Amino acid sequence: MGEKVAFIGLGVMGFHMAGHLAAGGHDVTVYNRTGARAEEWLAHHQGVAADTPAKAAQGANFVFACVGNDDDVRAVTTGPDGAFDGMQSNAVFIDNTTASAVLARELHADAIKRGFHFIDAPVSGGEAGAINGQLSVMVGGDEEPYGRAEPIIDCYAKICRRIGPPGSGQLTKMVNQICIGGLVQALSEGLMFAERAGLDIESVVEVISKGAAGSWQMENRHKTMAKNEFEFGFAVDWMRKDLDICLEEATKNGALLPMTEVVNGYYKEVQAMGGRRWDTSSLIARLRAL
Repeated sequence: MGEKVAFIGLGVMGFHMAGHLAAGGHDVTVYNRTGARAEEWLAHHQGVAADTPAKAAQGANFVFACVGNDDDVRAVTTGPDGAFDGMQSNAVFIDNTTASAVLARELHADAIKRGFHFIDAPVSGGEAGAINGQLSVMVGGDEEPYGRAEPIIDCYAKICRRIGPPGSGQLTKMVNQICIGGLVQALSEGLMFAERAGLDIESVVEVISKGAAGSWQMENRHKTMAKNEFEFGFAVDWMRKDLDICLEEATKNGALLPMTEVVNGYYKEVQAMGGRRWDTSSLIARLRAL
């Protein structure tokens, strides 16, 4: 028997995540700021649309959100006609947005006061992971609501883990983005070196990807990077937003992130080159332009 759920935010990721919830047999109500996108979703999936986040949340046992940044999350939760005004007692709000840990803790506390639950559950895996229902979901929040939410989250996840208390999911996503930034810069430099050395890129990657240098980025992005094509993944604008969050958090906990700071600056240069919507592998374009 499916659950009554709501999904707020039908962007690049949310559109497909909500679709997996519908395919999983759940009763889905969707909300999107642009109504045409909700209509497009309804043309592909079984469900209904609401015209405000609050109306979408009414009667739902689980309410999901996947929007842009902290301000967007606030707008759809505690803003006018926000979902928090429509949440029923003991329901669970699952925020799949990549946002700050500070916001996660703030919304968790607010939810508890109102009589329901909030868990921060950012995802990794990009659009391909969302399409295929193979996202990695890292969660912060209380154990009981997480236990209820996990089987629902599994509709679009290949792995879902509660890391710790509120904010832990967002902090784990920061670790993810820190690691990706360094990997992509190293891969960009390696491929650029191979090009300048006159090596066959495919042969090089075939060999080294099976050893200690191998990574998801290498396997999935080396071909498009070699062709200077950057329309296949997570946008530079969003990566800048995420790395800014990482650096802000590091000033609070004392972590040293010299590489992350440098790579964030490199992405700023890519933005200036007109690459705001290019995917994160476009760091190699910056090297080619030097």
